[in-house]
Order: sequence, then C-alpha cells, then structure tokens
Amino acid sequence: MVISGREVLPLVEGGKGIAVSTGMSSGYWAEAGGVGTFSGVNADSYDASGRIIPQIYRGRTRVERHEELIDYAIEGGVTQAKIAHDMSGGEGRIHMNVLWEMASCERVLQGVLERTRGIIHGVTCGAGMPYRLGEIAARYGVYYYPIVSSSRAFRALWKRAYHRASEFLGGVVYEDPWRAGGHNGLSNVEDPEKPETPFPRVLELRNQMREYGLGQVPIIMAGGVWYLRDWEDWIDNPELGPIAFQLGTRPLLTRESPISEAWKRILLTLKEGDVRLNRFSPTGFYSSAVRNRFINELQGREQRQVVYTEEPIGDHSIAFTGGPRGRIYYLTAGDAVRAQDWVRQGFDMPMKTPDSTLVFVTAAKAREIRDDQAACMGCLSQCRFSNWATNATHSTGKKADPRSYCIQKTLQIIIHSDDTEQQLMFAGHGAYRFASDPFYSNGFVPTVKQLVDRLLTGD
Repeated sequence: MVISGREVLPLVEGGKGIAVSTGMSSGYWAEAGGVGTFSGVNADSYDASGRIIPQIYRGRTRVERHEELIDYAIEGGVTQAKIAHDMSGGEGRIHMNVLWEMASCERVLQGVLERTRGIIHGVTCGAGMPYRLGEIAARYGVYYYPIVSSSRAFRALWKRAYHRASEFLGGVVYEDPWRAGGHNGLSNVEDPEKPETPFPRVLELRNQMREYGLGQVPIIMAGGVWYLRDWEDWIDNPELGPIAFQLGTRPLLTRESPISEAWKRILLTLKEGDVRLNRFSPTGFYSSAVRNRFINELQGREQRQVVYTEEPIGDHSIAFTGGPRGRIYYLTAGDAVRAQDWVRQGFDMPMKTPDSTLVFVTAAKAREIRDDQAACMGCLSQCRFSNWATNATHSTGKKADPRSYCIQKTLQIIIHSDDTEQQLMFAGHGAYRFASDPFYSNGFVPTVKQLVDRLLTGD
C-alpha cells in the first residue's frame, strides 16, 4: 500500500509517549518494510557519551519551566527522528506521533519538522481535535494522519480545516476507543462498559470519506489489533477500501523496545481484564492502563470522597474538623461517620476538589500531591491536576484536582526505571494475549523484524 508517498507493508507501529516509541524501535520497524512511528512527546535526547539527558527543570515559575519543556521536546524529537532515519536504512516510512492536547503542540511540531526536513514522512496526531495539523504538515511537505474514533470527529476536522490541505492527508487512523491503549476518544454518549464492534463504525467513516472524494485514502485500524487473521474479512474488502493496521501493544515486547525488563515480564503474565479504562488522567480523557498499585491508589482516593459545605446547609449539618489547619467542613451524618473511619485508618488529610468534595489521603500522599502540583511545568494544554493551561492566564480557572496525578512525572519514571507498580503503565486491552500467544512461549522476546515477519503470516 502507498503510505506517505512510498509503497510499504500496511503495518504501522503505534506511537507511544513518553519515550516508549523511540527512533530505534521505529527505525527498525521501517527497515522491516512498514511504517515506524516515534513519539514526539518529550522524547529523550543524549549527551556526547550517548547517555540520556535527564529532563530537569530549573525555572522558578511554571512559565519558565514550560519553556524548558518545549526545548527538551524539540531536541528530543529531532534526536529520535535522526536515529530512526539512520536505523531504517532508507526503507519504509518514518512518522512522528504527537498529542494535540500536549502543551504547545504546534511549537514542538514545527520546531522538530523545521530541523528534520526529508527525514520525517508523516505526522500522526490525536488526543483532541487537531484542526491545524493539515496546515502545518502541508507547510513542511509531509503527510498527516489524524486519529479519530468516529466519523463525526473526522467530518468536523474536514469541514473546518482539512479540505484546504487534502493533498497531504495521507490517511485517517481509526482508534477503537474501547480497545486501544493510552488515551481514548470515548464521547460522553458512549458507554465505557459496552464496547461497540469496530466494523460498522469504520464503514461509516469510509462512507463519510467517500462523500469528500477520499475513497482511496487509507484508513488505519488501531486498537485491538493482534493477529491479522482476525481481520481477514477487512482486507481487500471493497466496502472498506484501503485498510492498514496499526499495532501499539505488541511492539512493546521486542528487543528494541526501550521499556524495562520488569515491564516486559509483566506483559507476559497479564490476564484478561488486567487492562481497564479509567478516567483519572489529568487530560480529562478516558485512558487504558494496567491495573497496579498506582491505579488502585487512585481508585481508593476517589472512593474516599464526600461532598462538603462550608456552612451548615440542610443535611450537611455535622461539623468535621480536618487537616493541619483544623478547618471546619460540614458533612451529612453518614459521611461524617465514614470520614472519621478513614481518619482512623490513617487517611487523615482531607483535600478539596473542584467539585466541592473532599478526598481523604495520608499526610505523605498529600505532601506528594502538593509538591507535584507546585513543580508543574505545563506539559498539557489544560491540566486538571495542576490547573495549568496554555492561555494568557496560564490557568484553567478551576481548583487543582487532587484526584488526578502528574502525568509527565509518572511516565518519565516508568520509562527510565524498573518501577512498574507505583507508576502509570499504559497498554492496550489485548495485552493479555501475550500470555497465550505461542510466539511468546518460554518468555521469548522477538526482534522487530521477527515480529513483522510473524505478523505477515497472519499470526
């Protein structure tokens, strides 16, 4: 299939940030004849000795740290693009993946593309509505691949912006919002507990594209792709038109994958249901992650939650004194009993949320939350955890939400350490298949080339 101007295998490596999809992994994927995708979300860069440069922030204000973050992101993106280009040996295609909701996405994207002309062939982008993606890609002569989860989202993008840069629309990535790893595009009218079959949704997207004269533009199916034999009725199906497949989870378990050996061992032992959708992310989106102590703590934090008032109103008549300053909150009688029970268990620090509730955490966790909020470097365009926003006031206008977490911190730690229990571990919902797939028996970890060759057999 022709993707980004060259005939390649219709196999796309899914982009995974932070620093999970690297120049090495994507370069070898391209060398194998497919489309390699490195993450442009705060990618790693290296010193003269080849050691990873730690992303340490020295600015005193959030705005100063935000500028440092942009510098790190551009330098890392350029570094990984060049590595991917070298590793590919001129084969396949190299794409860069960015998130529209990451802070100053446009600045980072343009900064990387400006310094990598002729090296990057395409840009994939999701997590939001990237209206200016086509305009930016066209300016640098690269193809663009918006990630959507419905035909409705693509229609909005096309009518508002993409019709003006149609010649550089390389494809549309349909990401299944119930099965994909990382952040998911579930809408408010879709039930996270009731997955829908992807075929009708993708067919609806194709019919929408045909209305715009895009019948031969590839759709890239992402989320839930494991064996290609499972998708046999999609391939060469005239109803669907050109279909390629994106794999994000299976490339985690390759020799070139930069994740820790501890993370790889966990992938081999997951059971069905160990990856669940949750809504703890500071982006406000649903996301799919491995259930571990990190997720369990967030779930417990949310469950230890009561509505409060600052004056006695109706049923909120029981005075509750909590926290180091001895502030008084008014709770219902039942919630006051629950709160006292949590305090006896050691969760004696109530923290206010933007929804006029209190969550109860330990003193150590409260200090960690406040320290992380104070250290914010503005990694998202809007962050509910720290209330940072990329706008004139640098604020969402809401209270910081202690029910969430610093996503930059935890993703940096998990990719650069063996800590897989206390950090966020994204994965697709099909990750449990590592344990039953005979390809991985006896703990076998393939090279990227071996994985691509295996995929081409249907397995």
